[in-house]
Amino acid sequence: MLDRDLIPATAGLSDIIVVEYGSRIGVGICGSLLAQLGATVVLVEPSQATASISHKWRSRPHFAIDKLSIVLRDDVEDRARLATLLERADVIVTSSDVDRFENIQAESARTILCDITAFGADGPLAGQPGSELQVQALSGIMDTTGLADGSPTPIAVPIAEIMAGVHGAASVLAALHERDRSGLGQTVDSALFDSAFASMATFLPAVLMGSEGQAKRLGNRHAMIAPWNVHQAKDGWLLLCANSNAQWQRLCELMARPELAADPGLARMADRVARVDEIDRAIGCWISAHTVESALGLLERASISSGPIVKIERFPRERNIEHRKLIAEVHDARSGKDYFVARPPLRVGLSVDNAPRLPVPDQDRDSVLRITQRDGQASRPRREPRNLPLAGLQVLEIGHYTTVPLCARHLANLGAEVIKIEPPEGEPVRTFPPLKEGVGIYFQYTNSDKKSLTLDLNRADDCETLKRLIETSDVLIENLRPGALARRGFSWTTMRDINPTLIYCSVSGFGVDSIYAQRPAVDSVIQAMSGMMDVIIAGGVPVKSGISTADLLGAQFALVAILGALRLRGTAGSGRHIDLSMQDIAAWACQTAWNEGPRPAVAVLECRDGFALVEQSETDVRTRLRDLTLQPEALDRDQLIAALGRINLAATPILAARELPHHPQTAARALWFEVEKDGTRWPMLKSPLRLSATPPRVTAPMGSAGCDGATIMQALNASRRSSSADLARV
Repeated sequence: MLDRDLIPATAGLSDIIVVEYGSRIGVGICGSLLAQLGATVVLVEPSQATASISHKWRSRPHFAIDKLSIVLRDDVEDRARLATLLERADVIVTSSDVDRFENIQAESARTILCDITAFGADGPLAGQPGSELQVQALSGIMDTTGLADGSPTPIAVPIAEIMAGVHGAASVLAALHERDRSGLGQTVDSALFDSAFASMATFLPAVLMGSEGQAKRLGNRHAMIAPWNVHQAKDGWLLLCANSNAQWQRLCELMARPELAADPGLARMADRVARVDEIDRAIGCWISAHTVESALGLLERASISSGPIVKIERFPRERNIEHRKLIAEVHDARSGKDYFVARPPLRVGLSVDNAPRLPVPDQDRDSVLRITQRDGQASRPRREPRNLPLAGLQVLEIGHYTTVPLCARHLANLGAEVIKIEPPEGEPVRTFPPLKEGVGIYFQYTNSDKKSLTLDLNRADDCETLKRLIETSDVLIENLRPGALARRGFSWTTMRDINPTLIYCSVSGFGVDSIYAQRPAVDSVIQAMSGMMDVIIAGGVPVKSGISTADLLGAQFALVAILGALRLRGTAGSGRHIDLSMQDIAAWACQTAWNEGPRPAVAVLECRDGFALVEQSETDVRTRLRDLTLQPEALDRDQLIAALGRINLAATPILAARELPHHPQTAARALWFEVEKDGTRWPMLKSPLRLSATPPRVTAPMGSAGCDGATIMQALNASRRSSSADLARV
């Protein structure tokens, strides 16, 4: 049961004033997350004369929730008010490439300025106001999404904007940690392109190792696991992922196909991947004889990962989302319409029963004017910035695959000492291909700058070691199945007794407080059950995004929640339990598709050597091409883009994953690089968190499983001896 007696999360940033003065969706995302953590967020809205229906304003009800609204006119008096408001702000969030604001800068040395743009502050594309879909096209995201034998498929969720906004919020929180110590602000440079590049992490190892054929569209299949696909039941679509030999055996039993279970040519995962067409036909035949509900019931009882493709009918109608009270209905007094919006997915001890507040434009002018009349930011003694914002913090990671390891890597890059606790044989991802020196490339750069300790939590002495580590740690983050740690004697109540200041973050598919707490979940199942796959349609089939969207967003939201909880701990003095549901987060990310939201009009044109994107109706584009007797299939991509430009149709190349590492913007921003360890060069990914004064550092790949055990235990024993000596002196 989720602990409800914690101090409300609104205390965490209750002393912070944020001015949100930018049109990008990423700006709205960043402001919303800071508001959820308790900041006073002032939403500066355009006047009626300059009002825009583009960017976040197209979905205003979602991005205005729980913010103070003021409309600033273009006159002398309101320009002076804006200047004063910016001077009073602790944080300014803007989008300089889209809005082209003049003189938006930090007026105080203590101000944190977060600029969310398409391509960042440098590189050949810097300053270009690229759209969401242009970034999806240039980053490889679009090319990896869609059916294997079809065209690249745009994701109708603004995923690059969302990731840049979340990374912006995390960077702001890291900068606030630094400012609390040194008194100094800094600039955050959050680029959609950087976030999109980082999201391609699962495809990049094959590209960087020269196995480019593995980095391609797979529809709803998995490159290394079978069966893994969407199938049509009598009354809808269902996703099935049997990701172990045991699940495969149980599935064969369910389907009454003992000959498949006994076939030695299907015994290994690699064998099943090679014969995936045959397997999918058998599963499709079995599922087609069932309703979605009856098939899911059988699969759930057999503990086989599966889920329905949840449809968005004004909002995603799903039982667990309803149980967790994620969705609320608000009335928009301006339009007279009712809208469905999402409550905060950041469960940091915050009640989920709070009614969201949707202001009409300029409703809070008086409240905002009172802010401008306050004294300016209080000056504090300044100290030199630390090397890294989280230096001195200790984090325990009990995680596997993507979500928790990626979150913990960000914490390590920000300066925390991260101890990755692995089973004695090491985390399974260590051996995910492609390999170098026997270790997976993906594992190495997802776990850079951590220490490794192996523990067998089925052993009493290793559990005692974990207990001692909890005593000295600031954060424990894990993505085991809910209750797994509690069954080993580490419930939240027990850990709070061991260390009252511990931040404990549990990330799971459906949350601790869930009707599916024991249901196995993988990224694709979460995409299916959040409504995300309902807005990505290729050839009439719902498809998952090529990138692991649910896993990635789970990591990013966990980072924001932990940084927010650490700052709350600094004011309240107590730890807390963070209960993050990846289903909540993925559904929250789909908000712009709720309430019958607009679907982007796009044309994806195939040419001789690839594809190009035009952000206009495909029917209109093809009509114009026919009128000019232009045949895209007969042209190279560059020729097609030039030809479209001559008829005033702006086109963007859809880059394949193999092109991404060599793109000039990638090189200019140094989004990947190599480091040497023990004579071997390893590719590393740069952090998408860009802080001007205390930038995250990515320095070293991880060593072998348990390689830091002796050092960790020596430090732990020294800490215990030091504590005993202190008690003796007392």
